[in-house]
Amino acid sequence: MGDDRRQFLKMAAVAAVAAPRVISAWSRLDRQSSRAEFPVPAGASQGFRVEMTVVPGQFRGARVILDIPGVLSVALHQHDPRDRARQNYPAFRAADGSVPVLEASLTLHSAEHPDWNRMTIGVPLAMVARPEGRHEVVLDFSGARWTMFVDGRLVDNDFPFGYPKWAERAEWRIDPEFTTEAAVSASAGEPANKALQRRLAAPIQYWTPPGHNSWVGDVAAIFHRGRYHLFYLFDRRHHQSKFGKGAHYFEHLSTKDFRSWTEHEAATPLEEQWECIGTGTPFVFKDRLCLSYGLHTGRVYAEEKTTWPAQWAYLKEHGATRAFRRGADPGMPAGATYAVSTDGVGGFRKSGVTFHPCQNPSVYTDPEGRLRMLANAGSKGMWASDSVDGGWRPTNAEFPPGGDCTFYFRWGRFDYIIGGFTGLWRKAVGAPDNAYEDLVRKGLDFYDGSNVPSITAIPGGRFVMAAWIPIRGWGGTLVLRELVQFADGRIGSKWMREVTPRTGVPKVVAASVSEAAELSAGSGAFLLTFHVEPSDAGGGRASVVLVPDEDRQAECEWRVDVGARRAQFGAGGMSLREGGAPEKALRYAVENLIGVDRAFEVRLMVVRGNKIGGCLVDVEIAGARTMMSYRPELSVGRVAFRVEGVRLADVRISAMDTASYNV
Repeated sequence: MGDDRRQFLKMAAVAAVAAPRVISAWSRLDRQSSRAEFPVPAGASQGFRVEMTVVPGQFRGARVILDIPGVLSVALHQHDPRDRARQNYPAFRAADGSVPVLEASLTLHSAEHPDWNRMTIGVPLAMVARPEGRHEVVLDFSGARWTMFVDGRLVDNDFPFGYPKWAERAEWRIDPEFTTEAAVSASAGEPANKALQRRLAAPIQYWTPPGHNSWVGDVAAIFHRGRYHLFYLFDRRHHQSKFGKGAHYFEHLSTKDFRSWTEHEAATPLEEQWECIGTGTPFVFKDRLCLSYGLHTGRVYAEEKTTWPAQWAYLKEHGATRAFRRGADPGMPAGATYAVSTDGVGGFRKSGVTFHPCQNPSVYTDPEGRLRMLANAGSKGMWASDSVDGGWRPTNAEFPPGGDCTFYFRWGRFDYIIGGFTGLWRKAVGAPDNAYEDLVRKGLDFYDGSNVPSITAIPGGRFVMAAWIPIRGWGGTLVLRELVQFADGRIGSKWMREVTPRTGVPKVVAASVSEAAELSAGSGAFLLTFHVEPSDAGGGRASVVLVPDEDRQAECEWRVDVGARRAQFGAGGMSLREGGAPEKALRYAVENLIGVDRAFEVRLMVVRGNKIGGCLVDVEIAGARTMMSYRPELSVGRVAFRVEGVRLADVRISAMDTASYNV
């Protein structure tokens, strides 16, 4: 068994969502009776389930193994090992390098989107135990969810829009060579897992949820009653679920020490076809732990069918918002809403209240205890209210300028607002809101490849930044940083000691490097450390080139220019101020480095995984600045150094065991 599949099975054993069994069936098939016709019960379009026993064996080519014409088709096929688009099936390959896949395609119909008619979920068979053996497969359509279970484990799901059309009588068949038996019945629905609370089986740094196509999206965090809560938008298919509209929802992790993590039940599960959830923030109001988030209902319904126009009309007329309540106000809910924890830890319940037309609300209580919000996605500015449920009035209508998600925090003598991908502003505490200065324009930001960062104060005067690193599209791996504040209010970042991966005993590979040199990288997952000693003139530069075993096109270069106080990935990389795109985590630069005018340490970690199909390269510079880049297809074989005007001292390398990491 490969390390990737072994790790998934270990994690799945902890994070299992078992399919409930169905006792009565509308029709059954087996190898002796592989075709049948049956009367379709009323309500079948609202939900149905297929349970089948599949024996893939050594199949070749493509085979339809179950078919309900016009409703459902289940097939085995060989997937292109080079194609990671959408489903990322090559994350789990067979021993011979092939990617056998089991897929189920559902046919849907809706008046709003007649072209949204085929929804496919699937699993690479190498991900499960005994890939060629006997497997119990359950396919469940519950209206809000379309889910595949294999051997009692949830392996894939999507979120439908529309419903299948059943005839009064349905014909169906199985291929007896690969399907020994099958039953079709009413949907049992996914279990609610209301008592869910389990420990994560993998380290948190660079973490992704178990599975082949599951990723971490926008992150929001808070420290409350001795516990750090981290909410993340669960993503499948890089924003391609629900026919490309995303269909995300907030999952919930927490920790007391940043070493041991607990997974709670989903904070905002998708329960209706109209739900498309966007970014928000956790906050505490009247001693209740709450989570604000956005309803992007306009992605699936025309805006005039939602409450959005009525909310804007009310705001324009009254100068403040009111609560729009689901079921009481006409139209599909859209805009800002929130959920409330029942016990101050988990057990979140949706409020059913839409309190503002913005679709990515950043709600917080400021250090003075006042309820505030930064509006994003469809709105902008700063807002204040005495109640979450309504009465929101603008206090600064034009700033911040909206966007994906902005996040407020106070640290010492300064207030900060960081944007989702590219914005950062600062003002002195007590200064008016119009005094915020643009730090990106000055080249003083601390973006490091992270997307939609959330910043939280924790005990000991420390601040933690949580975010995601993109892997081939929207969504990727989780990353945590510890922030560093300097006397002038500038902020830097460093690796957080509690989540930094453990490595083996470091091996000294060079006491000094003052000219071109090269060394073997060994395992391909490693930590490289060295000290950069500038010339007497204070200038010079150094490069670390990660060289693949075969394809030189995939090589990655990280360089630091001491005199220019600049570091970058790749030639021509630009900083955010210069128009670069650190949020893509590919080629970019950072400027105005701190602590490089004297000897300083560089730590460079390379993390390789089958799921990400490449390497994460994570760098810490002088304990004050971090950078991360994702390099698809890169497998490092050697490390080359290029130096000019500096000396690299005490070069060490240590192996990293990534078998326990879900990357």
